[in-house]
Amino acid sequence: MNRELKTLFPKGLSDEAAFALYELLQHLALACESRYFVQLRRYQAKGQADLFDPEQPWRRSPADP
Repeated sequence: MNRELKTLFPKGLSDEAAFALYELLQHLALACESRYFVQLRRYQAKGQADLFDPEQPWRRSPADP
């Protein structure tokens, strides 16, 4: 989905509409995190585990520049 941000978030919203949009997105994010919390943390931890060796933190993984 390659939509322009300008079409998703048009200028000229009233303060009230901008706040309502913000609240909707916050509630959606919280609901998503609440529903998938364990999976999100597991995925995050798996990706972080490959970043460095705790025994030799000065060494970088081959994927790091």
